[in-house]
This record gives sequence, structure tokens and C-alpha cells, in this order.
Amino acid sequence: MIELKDLQLLTALTRHQHFAKAAEACNMSQPAFSMRIRGLEDKLGLSIVRRGNRFQGLTAEGQMIVERARSILDDAKALNQEIAAARGEVTGTLIVGVVPTATSYAAQLIDRMHQAHPRVLVRLEVTTSLNIQQRLYDGTLDVGVTYSDSVGRDDMSVQHLYDEAYVLFASEQLLEGHGPDISWQAAAQLPLSLLEPQMQNRRILDRIFSDLSLRPEIVSEASGFMASIVMARAGSVATILPRALIEALGPLEGTRALKLIEPEPSWPICLASIERQPELTTIRALKGVIAATAP
Repeated sequence: MIELKDLQLLTALTRHQHFAKAAEACNMSQPAFSMRIRGLEDKLGLSIVRRGNRFQGLTAEGQMIVERARSILDDAKALNQEIAAARGEVTGTLIVGVVPTATSYAAQLIDRMHQAHPRVLVRLEVTTSLNIQQRLYDGTLDVGVTYSDSVGRDDMSVQHLYDEAYVLFASEQLLEGHGPDISWQAAAQLPLSLLEPQMQNRRILDRIFSDLSLRPEIVSEASGFMASIVMARAGSVATILPRALIEALGPLEGTRALKLIEPEPSWPICLASIERQPELTTIRALKGVIAATAP
């Protein structure tokens, strides 16, 4: 019989496309990991992995096993959670993927989840909207907090959370003479630190500037907001942040956050998950927390 552990290792290898990285993710040494995969091939009497000097992908038989493995592992996880729910408990691990712009919202949501269901361990992984979509499909994320327009396929459950709006954040010195608002045209005249181009938030900002025929002065790029915030506080650059992030951080001495106007765009952020029957109790509990705090 194939063991669940074997299926877990195989899906990890598919996700990481690298034996050493998959072994590390599974808290195993690479030799032990490789031996376990080889043992599974011997047990089944077929090749699962195409091998060379490095991992070269799965054979057709290996791909078939992985596709079935994801469903089996989902069912096993759901069964464990249903058994706990039958005892009146909500327990287990909930893996949440979140786009960088929604990190502050997700952190507050996780805090409320912990208060309501302290036995649920929530693992927050900050990544791109594309990666969230891919990992929801392959079962390595339970839910995603992401842009609504990045969610595809009919078998996806989508729940609107809030609309993302933007502010310009910079030092008081850099923003001297400005009121509480600033136009995108004026913002484009300032030295800016933004997210990297592959991030959807950056693509949104680039689209706004392009639609206004503006060419902003971008002096640095980062995979997250922290570097831009630190640089902005130092006074060398300005940055464009989600309003929800600034509201969560609160006032920062020596800085200002100006509402961006002309235009005032917003993008919907949603909670996305693959439709399952029955739904994981941890996901159902998270949706309950969201509903309890909705305006």
C-alpha cells in the first residue's frame, strides 16, 4: 500500500522541482528523501521521476500519481478536521497565501482567527497573485487573500473582502507644501520606491501611470514594502502603499500619507479557495470569522 507520507514527499518534489529543496521543506536529509522516492518507485514497479544531473520532471505515470495524490491528501486532511469537529473542536493547520498589499489585512484576520479558534495554526505565506492561484490548484495552499481579477476557473470559491485604495507615503520634508491629497501627476514627479514589476500591485500602478501618460521616476524596487517604508521615512524617496497598510501601521513620526486622487482607483481583494465538499472545517471557521466582523 502507498503511504500518505510517500504522497506528501512526491507532491513536495513536484512543487519545488528540486530534490534538496523538497527534502528541506519536508524536514529530511536529501539522501533520505531520495531513498524514499526510489523506494516508492520500487514498490510500484515503475519510474516516477525523470532523472539526470538534476530533477527533470515527472514521468507520465508520476504525473498521474501526483494528480491523484493531491485529492487523496485533501481528503485525508478534511477527514482529520471533521473528526476533530465531531468532538466540538476546530483544529488543524490553515495555510494562507496573501499578496504583499494585503499582508496587514491578513495579519489582523489571523489575529481574529486565533481569538476565535486558538487551536488552529495559521501559516501565512506572502507571495504573488499568480503563485497563489497555482498553489490553490495544486493543493499547497488552503485559501488565498488576493486580487479578485487574478482568480480563474469555475471551481473556485470567491468572497469579497475589501477594495484596495492607495496613498502616497513620504517624509514631511519631501511633502512640504502639499495638502491632504496629491494627484498621480504630482506623485510621478517624486523619486519613487515601488514593488518589483512581477507583482500585481506594481502592474496596477504601472497601468494607472500609463493611462495618464505619466513616466514616474522609479529609483528602487523591492519584493515587499518594508524597504520602501524605511527609505521613505529617511526622506530620500516616496512610495505608494495600500491604504489598509497605513491604517494598520498608524502614524509614523516624521512622515505623512496623502490620498492619491485624479483618479481614485480601487481594486477588489477577495478570499479565494477551491470549492470542496465537504469544506475544510478550518476554512469554514475562517469564513465565519470574516462574516462576524463584516460591516
